Amino acid sequence: MAMNTRRHGADLNADLNEAVRAGATLGLFAAWALHDLEEVAMMPRWTRTRLPELRERIPGVPEAVWARLESLDGRRFAAAVGVMALVVGAAAADGYRTGGRSAFYQQALTGFGLHGFVHLAQAAATRGYTPGSVTSPLLVIPFTAWARRRLRAAGVLRPTTARDLALGLGTAAAATAASHTVADRLLRALDGRKPQRT
Repeated sequence: MAMNTRRHGADLNADLNEAVRAGATLGLFAAWALHDLEEVAMMPRWTRTRLPELRERIPGVPEAVWARLESLDGRRFAAAVGVMALVVGAAAADGYRTGGRSAFYQQALTGFGLHGFVHLAQAAATRGYTPGSVTSPLLVIPFTAWARRRLRAAGVLRPTTARDLALGLGTAAAATAASHTVADRLLRALDGRKPQRT
């Protein structure tokens, strides 16, 4: 009887560990998706209503930045988010496959958490709401902290150096830029296939 109780307890622990593993790894994709839903929902309206005011208030920003932001209509932004979903999904799946040990997953997790602070800095700099600034303190940063604690408790979190933080943030920025580039090309290719209206 004691042996059965011990085995049952071990099974419960294994299930709990599996749930935590899935939450910390696959949860990255879920947290990212909820965060990006805010961005997809709010970006077109924010761009339309806030950019003219910000352009006047912050004249030192290069014109190319304003032009790029103005070009982010709902369709283009949603396409870029779709491309990024592939990257984040692959990182989360690799994290799950490796029990959280994957360097790709850990770097994506670090980048995700740091980009939440970037959203907060953007909101502070513009003195108002920016897309992503609501879910950053409520979801992005807390989820990242929770997942890192779980990985640390499991003994699989790699030590994080200043270089790792810079790399995580740089990787997030590069992935964002690449997703927009790929989305632009895909949309141009799709638009080129549409029959011309006369």
